[in-house]
Amino acid sequence: MDNEKQLSSQFWQYLISAILIALSGCLGNVVDGIIVGNLINSDGVSAINLSRPVVQFLFTLSLLIAGGAGMLVGFALGRDDQRRTRYVYTQAMIGNAVLGCIVAMAGFLFPDTLARMLCNNEHLYPMALSYLRIVLLGAPAYLFSWSLSTLIGVDNSPKLVSVAILVDNAVNLLLDIVFIKFFGWGIAGSSAATVVGHLVGIIIMCWHYFKPTNHLLLSLKHDAPEWGNIISQGAPLAVASVCLTLLLFAANSIMLKATGRDGIFVFAVCMNLLQIYNLFLAGTCRTLQSLGAIQVGRHDDDAFNFVLRKSFLFITVSMVVTCLYVWIFPHTIAVLFGAKGDDLIALSNHALRVFALSFIPFCYIYVFMIVYKLYGYHRMALFISFALSLTVIPVLWFIARYEPRYLWYSYLVAYIIEALIIWGIHRVTHLKFALPQV
Repeated sequence: MDNEKQLSSQFWQYLISAILIALSGCLGNVVDGIIVGNLINSDGVSAINLSRPVVQFLFTLSLLIAGGAGMLVGFALGRDDQRRTRYVYTQAMIGNAVLGCIVAMAGFLFPDTLARMLCNNEHLYPMALSYLRIVLLGAPAYLFSWSLSTLIGVDNSPKLVSVAILVDNAVNLLLDIVFIKFFGWGIAGSSAATVVGHLVGIIIMCWHYFKPTNHLLLSLKHDAPEWGNIISQGAPLAVASVCLTLLLFAANSIMLKATGRDGIFVFAVCMNLLQIYNLFLAGTCRTLQSLGAIQVGRHDDDAFNFVLRKSFLFITVSMVVTCLYVWIFPHTIAVLFGAKGDDLIALSNHALRVFALSFIPFCYIYVFMIVYKLYGYHRMALFISFALSLTVIPVLWFIARYEPRYLWYSYLVAYIIEALIIWGIHRVTHLKFALPQV
């Protein structure tokens, strides 16, 4: 019983930290959207959403490195393998530095080209370019903020990460208003505030390196190269994010063509609703991935099953509460992002209610991807990571072409199809859940 209480306390510490990490990832978009919608106009909200695939791409790189490295560090800490812990951490930091510099260079040399790829609307293009340029130049801040928060959290410092992310978000919120309203930087001020907030958060997280319990030391000593393992462990998460990036790009194009400026604004509001779901989803998955990996390293079935039950209970309650709020008060979300006019608010209300239901199967599918990964079913996890988004694109295209009045139901239909396919594969292949040897 004492062990269960201790594990429960540890679970909530990891979960709160993970939710705050997810908050850092989505707040830049959500708060930017709210502030821009009210201080600039609804076109600014659309421009941010059109630029979102780039932020999602940066998150993909973080998942590939930090997601894989975080799981390996968890395995190593569970076995008290200091040598492997340090080497995996070192490789992750090198990867962040290299990829961050490459993306920042692309932002310096080719911002116009990248903006044109994301936005073909001449009215929205200038705003999208202004927002995107700062995001690209600030890529190292994004990558190190997300990666350090994951690795330091796994190294038993979730409280420090929580404090760093809270300060990060507070700075972002404050500077959003300062840069836009008082400095007159326009939409570029929103992305600049996010980057500065991440930098402040990184500085605070560096306090972990002065703690006597710190295991994250730089070292190139190793028994075997780890890059293959890092990429293998992070691949399902990264592939899911890549596919989501592709989905955002395709959905923005289809929605803009099929529904025009009002439609793309409503879709942007729905994608911001997804960010709220993602707070709970990412928090659950990071906790399950980190704390679960430690139990796998110890090969403790009871502790792992306890973490699994707590994770599914939390995500279920979170989704039910969020969905109920959206169904009862959808107009509060639409107005929050600057929706004006009865027709636009009515369209937003309908779309938000549909998407609130659509994201429930999406969240369960995503959590099961982590479960399959922890149990060692890497191919199944990889399949789910592809299916998560790629199933939506053909469904979205088909409905937009033949039944555009049902366009807002595309995501719900696609996720139900995915869930049925995953269930069928599981039954046909007779998969059984048993902890692997790592």
